[in-house]
Amino acid sequence: MKKLKLLLTFMKGTLASYVTAIFLIFASTAVALINPLVIKVTVDSILGDTPPELPGFLIGWFENIGGKSYFLQNLWMAGFILVVLSIVNGIMSYFYRKNVATSSEVMAKNVRTIMYDHIQHLSYSYHVKAETGDLIQRCTSDLETLRRFLANQFFQVVRAVAMVVSALAIMLSLNVKLTLISFSITPFLAVSAFFFYKFIKVKFKLTDEAEGKMTTVLQENLSSMRIVRAFARQDFEVKKFVDASNDFKDKDFVISRLMSWYWSISDMLCDIQIGFVLILGSFWAAQGLLTVGTLYAFMSYTSNLIWPLRHLGRVLADMGRASVALTRIKEVLDELNEDKDESTGLTPKINGNICFKNVSYEYEEGHPVLKDLSFEVTQGQTIAILGGTGSGKSTLVNLLVRLFDYQDGSITFDGVELKDINKKWLRRNVGIVLQEPFLFSRTIRENLAIANPDCPMGEIERVTKIASVYKVISEFDKGFDTMVGEKGVTLSGGQKQRVAIARMLLENHPVMVFDDSLSAVDVKTDAYIREQLKVQCSDTTTFIISHRISTLMQADKILVMEDGMITQSGTHDELLFKGGLYKEVFEIQNSLEEDLSTSVKTGR
Repeated sequence: MKKLKLLLTFMKGTLASYVTAIFLIFASTAVALINPLVIKVTVDSILGDTPPELPGFLIGWFENIGGKSYFLQNLWMAGFILVVLSIVNGIMSYFYRKNVATSSEVMAKNVRTIMYDHIQHLSYSYHVKAETGDLIQRCTSDLETLRRFLANQFFQVVRAVAMVVSALAIMLSLNVKLTLISFSITPFLAVSAFFFYKFIKVKFKLTDEAEGKMTTVLQENLSSMRIVRAFARQDFEVKKFVDASNDFKDKDFVISRLMSWYWSISDMLCDIQIGFVLILGSFWAAQGLLTVGTLYAFMSYTSNLIWPLRHLGRVLADMGRASVALTRIKEVLDELNEDKDESTGLTPKINGNICFKNVSYEYEEGHPVLKDLSFEVTQGQTIAILGGTGSGKSTLVNLLVRLFDYQDGSITFDGVELKDINKKWLRRNVGIVLQEPFLFSRTIRENLAIANPDCPMGEIERVTKIASVYKVISEFDKGFDTMVGEKGVTLSGGQKQRVAIARMLLENHPVMVFDDSLSAVDVKTDAYIREQLKVQCSDTTTFIISHRISTLMQADKILVMEDGMITQSGTHDELLFKGGLYKEVFEIQNSLEEDLSTSVKTGR
């Protein structure tokens, strides 16, 4: 029922067209079933002497127009009636297909829009765990499977139902015994189709998952082509894709083999059914118990009935595939939208006074990443964070923009609990630049102004100067209109970081976070950017994560993190006096700089 409700949601705005198509398929089937009756009456009642077996109003029309003698002299009338019926059927088929095409394409567009919009608003923690290739498949391949079923296979089911109901009524009125013979194998076809559907549905799910894994391998490879080239891993990547492709092929082959068995068995049953009707009908016709026209009508109706029912197994198999596809789409849509609380979230004025009190966080239960963190930041301060890999630095700043929500403790912004603040509002006030910033395959200007497309050029130039990237951009042939390529591949690591910094500065955030986002620039440029930030953004609270002491030493407060805990806190001079990790890193970097300086002077 939930799936049906979801389908109705997808078909919003086009349901009337779909219902019209269903009505037309019933009407078209009914018209098609008149043809054998026309031939039966022609053979039995016009060419033969059997009274016409027609509904009362048609018998009246038959007699009023002249009866048998008139039609015998105008045999072309039978052909004319068949032509008219064919034209009517063709017109209805055209409008049926037009409505189906319109409805299915609108439905597909609706699903794409709903899926894309929903994925945009899923939590960051969901995207961390989700496979991009699998999501792409759900939005494309699974959607196309669903669209194809609703546009084609579903109407085969409708046609089969319409055919069975209409033909059964006509056949019973002609000959009850032969009707029962005509339907004798139908229950076997229906039962075999049902069990085939139940069994193959499981196989479709396995095949879909295998295709998703193959798509993920392909997506990852195309996204990391430079890494593959740099480490000469082409052969390894080809083998990985071939393994995934073979797994998909093997699972798909199982489905093909099952389909082959079903088709061959159902073909045999259908031929046996037609043979029964022909043998018994011919015997009865020879004995005078059945007219030739009635035998012809039964042969036509039996063929019309059997083959749709024979296709029912394939249709049910496709329905199984569509059901799996709809389930996979529904799984994504069932994921909680992180903006559900948007109407109740607070939107306080954020100045940059932040307080961490006994904050703990763990990605997996029993494995804490942050442990009982406590510190305070006042507006305008610069907080530097130093720590080894896995010490919890990035997790700490991710909590600031609620990419994750802390389990224990309290974080307040200007006295307001962080969890009570609306996420969109929070992220408009807290800017973050990552170590590996993402740039879209657009111009530099479009990447810079992505949050504010109408931003004046003067403001764009101002922030690029603060980020020390204005000169670099100006030297490009097309300046700010230079295309940066997918993921900013045409820019160096340092240039991408500086463009990302400028992009963040355009929004004038009261809180800024630099997650090791100055690591790819040289020391001189690093110092210039920090100096400009200090002058231009003096009232802004700034968090800087870095392993470079020269970047950290000017901060108002330095936090040293080890194993998810703050083990040291203070200014540069205070931490050197205390000793510990900060002093060790300082001495190592200082020693390396002295050795480098000596080597340069001596020419070695």
